[in-house]
Amino acid sequence: MSMKEMSTKYEAHSVEDGRYKAWLDEGVFAPSGDQSVEPYSIVIPPPNVTGKLHLGHAWDVTLQDILIRHKRMQGYDTLWLPGMDHAGIATQAKVEAKLRSEGLSRYDLGREKFLEKTWEWKDEYAKTIRAQWEKMGISVDYSRERFTLDKGLNEAVNEVFVRLYKKGWIYRGEYIINWDPQAQTALSDIEVIHKEVKGAFYHIAYPLADGSGQVEIATTRPETLLGDTAIAVHPSDDRYKAIVGKEVILPLVNKKIPVVADAYVDREFGTGVVKITPAHDPNDFAVGNRHNLPRVNVMNPDATMNENAGKYQGMTREEARKAVVADLKAQGYLLKVEEMVHSVGHSERTDVVVEPRLSTQWFVKMEDLAKEAIAAQKDPDKRVEFYPERFEHTFLTWMENIHDWVISRQLWWGHRIPAWYHKETGEIYVGTTPPENEGDYEQDPDVLDTWFSSALWPFSTMGWPDTESADFKRYFPTNTLVTGYDIIPFWVSRMIFQSLEFTGQRPFQNTLIHGLIRDAQGRKMSKSLGNGVDPMDVIDSYGADALRWFLANGSTPGQDIRYNEEKMKAAWNFINKIWNASRYVLMNLEGFKLENIDLSGEKTWEDRWILHRLNETVEAVNRLFDKFEFGEAGRILYHFIWDDFCDWYIEMSKERLTKGDKADQKMTRSILVTVLSAILRLLHPIMPFVTEEIWAHLPQASLEPSIVTAQFPVEHPEWVDLEAVDKVERLIAVIKAVRASRLEVNAPLSRPIPLLIKAKDEKVLTALEAMRSYIERFCHTSELEVALSIEAPNEAMTQVLEGADIYIPLQGLINIEDELKRLDKEIERLDKEIARLNKKLGQASFVEKAPQAIVDKERAKLAEYEKQQGAVFERIEVLKGLA
Repeated sequence: MSMKEMSTKYEAHSVEDGRYKAWLDEGVFAPSGDQSVEPYSIVIPPPNVTGKLHLGHAWDVTLQDILIRHKRMQGYDTLWLPGMDHAGIATQAKVEAKLRSEGLSRYDLGREKFLEKTWEWKDEYAKTIRAQWEKMGISVDYSRERFTLDKGLNEAVNEVFVRLYKKGWIYRGEYIINWDPQAQTALSDIEVIHKEVKGAFYHIAYPLADGSGQVEIATTRPETLLGDTAIAVHPSDDRYKAIVGKEVILPLVNKKIPVVADAYVDREFGTGVVKITPAHDPNDFAVGNRHNLPRVNVMNPDATMNENAGKYQGMTREEARKAVVADLKAQGYLLKVEEMVHSVGHSERTDVVVEPRLSTQWFVKMEDLAKEAIAAQKDPDKRVEFYPERFEHTFLTWMENIHDWVISRQLWWGHRIPAWYHKETGEIYVGTTPPENEGDYEQDPDVLDTWFSSALWPFSTMGWPDTESADFKRYFPTNTLVTGYDIIPFWVSRMIFQSLEFTGQRPFQNTLIHGLIRDAQGRKMSKSLGNGVDPMDVIDSYGADALRWFLANGSTPGQDIRYNEEKMKAAWNFINKIWNASRYVLMNLEGFKLENIDLSGEKTWEDRWILHRLNETVEAVNRLFDKFEFGEAGRILYHFIWDDFCDWYIEMSKERLTKGDKADQKMTRSILVTVLSAILRLLHPIMPFVTEEIWAHLPQASLEPSIVTAQFPVEHPEWVDLEAVDKVERLIAVIKAVRASRLEVNAPLSRPIPLLIKAKDEKVLTALEAMRSYIERFCHTSELEVALSIEAPNEAMTQVLEGADIYIPLQGLINIEDELKRLDKEIERLDKEIARLNKKLGQASFVEKAPQAIVDKERAKLAEYEKQQGAVFERIEVLKGLA
């Protein structure tokens, strides 16, 4: 139990390398299987197999690992189930891009060969993700790892599809959907990202067919007028009542289309007249249905113009727009062009402009599913608790305003829709297995939306639809989901309504919502800004424990955090402090074994104080971990370890270990190793590697070889000792006050000083006398007087504390002449700064044109310099009186 095997300096790589494999070999991450204890389970939000994990993933898994390691150490039967998502459109887009670089397309390969290539991609990137998980140290049970396209999940997906179809909640219909022309697939609303782009309103004249005039219409998409089948006005708009029922001539196409009245039209916007293109706009589609208008699709799936576009056939939509505008102008229909910036939908995956498109797709009818999810939030046994609570509103708002969910995707990579069409009759067969006489049928070529399978993740990974599965019965519902606020509608909401529908239970009891990781300037990390940070690079520089400490310590539920290199350095420095403190303790434990640890003997005030403070820390960390307040727990741990243990108790222990008797030395060693053991266990969920390394050198390791399965610290009521706290904190206050006085008069700690302490009552006097040796040592006194009655010297630094007054005679403490010279130079420096700032703030050009925050900052600097100058003048006057 010595420190000989610990290096003199903390080196992250030597501590972390090989440790993860040892944990896996030891099997410490697997559930205990102890049926007599409470289970605790988490399913990992499955990362997409499209590339490397980013810093947001590192944050996500760190928070989950804190939870699972904490609960494991508390004795729960814990399961953290890992897995990955096939990420349909994202992965297919990556593989197709790779093929394009080789001069190939998926159609050149065919479906089966293309899927083989995609599985190869998946296997490659799954290895990368597992390697990153290893470097992060996450304690998942790999024996239960799942993939959203594995056989078991495919069975669950088909079962859900068939059941919803039989209830009439999955249907096939023709609707306007979001269409990605590059991937050539449908998108759900939440797969569309809206961006501000430059565009224009094109004002176009539509002549009335009877020759009585024309109406003006403004559109941002003149190329779609080729598919117009009506124009519409509001039924209460007096300006246009006379033309309702008439016809207009469709420019360029020269066909007649009707004027209809519909409440959809906003009479206050533009001219109050809108073109209706049912095949190219979701609102126009609804208007068309109400007025039985034909649907004319003028575009191909790749967003080029089709045969219905006439002379514009074969053009891209952008080329067609220019050509249409030119022809409108040439024929006198273009009235004006009004430039503007507007919001345009882009595909989340391919970044191309999304095209509203009339298409036959599969949908989930959401009305009843949404009602069930909303109602469950009022049921204590079914509701999901959101942390922070405000995100429940995000969830409910989404569910209350939800649309039917388009679930079919025109891709090859994904769960094939379990629907077959009879080749002759067109009859649809839906089932978990192919129809009889399969040769007479053709399976739907489309696949299901990635989120359809991800929505089943908490229970499909546990063996559902086999509700007798051991894992399903033991670990479902899960306890906590950790995820970002950006996918509450994508994923959290869908898991909730699918779980309620198919298991009758919530998928998880709690969902911890975290924010985004931003750069030091508060910007979102992105490839375009070049401000992304690779967590593996951070680990290479500082170690996984330092990264995890930074991510945990900056974590407030629901809030974003900023990545900061200085904070990473501070995290490493904190671990180094722990390392050095541990080496000191181990240095004093030579030959000290587990059976030698004994806290039953007589303890000093500082012994009782550190145990009391440890008790408070244990209570706070347990409470804050359970509330997901990891940042606050980290702050409390930091101050206990750095301040109470390292700066005070360890320093106090040095005198006792060298000068105390055997009983005192044994008690000091027992306290040191007891507190260090607790510190390591308290830190372990956040810093697994370094705590395991140090733990192996402690006597306690003979009882529990791995800290992973050691007991998390618990409170000890017998350690509560408010009297000890009062005495030691009074001592600390005295030492801090004396050090502050030394700093104020520029007297180094190495110079002995006379110290007078006037206690206000006998209780304070007794406490200070009991700590006399520490006062003498930490304050470096030449003489020390502690009494109830002390006459204050005429020339002395005075500090008034609760319960005591402190006097430090100045005579002989400093060289007054040298100090006056130093202070004169300080006055010169401050004069220059004050003059500079007065000149700057006296310039109207600066005060009026600079941002207000900058002006305020300069004014604050001036006020601070003037304050410092006043304090220096006062000090000079005091010293001149002593000269």
